[in-house]
Amino acid sequence: MPLTVRQFACLEDNYGFLVRDDETGVCACIDTPDADAILREAKAAGWTLSFILNTHWHPDHAGGNAAIKAATGAVIIGPAEVEKIAPVDRIVKDGDVVSLGVTRLAVMDVGGHTSGHIAYHDAIDAIAFVGDTLFAMGCGRLFEGTPEQMWDSLESLARLPDGTTVYCAHEYTAANARFALSVDQAAAVRTRAEAIFAARAAGRPTVPTSIGLEKATNPFLRAPLLRPDLSPARAFAEIRAAKDVFKG
Repeated sequence: MPLTVRQFACLEDNYGFLVRDDETGVCACIDTPDADAILREAKAAGWTLSFILNTHWHPDHAGGNAAIKAATGAVIIGPAEVEKIAPVDRIVKDGDVVSLGVTRLAVMDVGGHTSGHIAYHDAIDAIAFVGDTLFAMGCGRLFEGTPEQMWDSLESLARLPDGTTVYCAHEYTAANARFALSVDQAAAVRTRAEAIFAARAAGRPTVPTSIGLEKATNPFLRAPLLRPDLSPARAFAEIRAAKDVFKG
């Protein structure tokens, strides 16, 4: 049976995600950017939250844990680093599996944005929740990890099937597209950027995306093609550094 995902905007540019295993009705939220919005959306859907699944420790991803647990009794699952700001009921790491009803979510180590960042991958439904590691046409800043670590994480995600639906946690895509055009003039990149600008002008979200689309148009995944004179990790580091100071 499929996993149903309910996506909604919250805070300034975050997305919240509620997920429901359709066979059993077991529900979870992916991260807790805005506890009030999450509880409101769950009530509107008629869903009861049993789990909180954190990707990393940043407050706009785990800051609502305590409020949601107090309201629902949900079990908090996440990487050990989340305990910097909130208790965790079950600590998970790369290779672990989280069961949401009959849905199995494989835990992937995708550190770089933070050292212990993880993603959740549902292979049967071809869905991945990637937090702030991979964005539509972008990737997260390296607040704690190294370029080599982040490149390894992006490669791990890129090895997922192209049809995998990717839920990233922020609506950064228009800014990412402007940067992409500054370093990559491939036809697919230009076409996608135009579609993104039109979508945002109309108030439409650009999330979710897919692994295949990111491999074709994301400058960070395309780094070795854009800088073939460098090792893949070094090419990524150069493009990430350029994005960090980009003003367009």
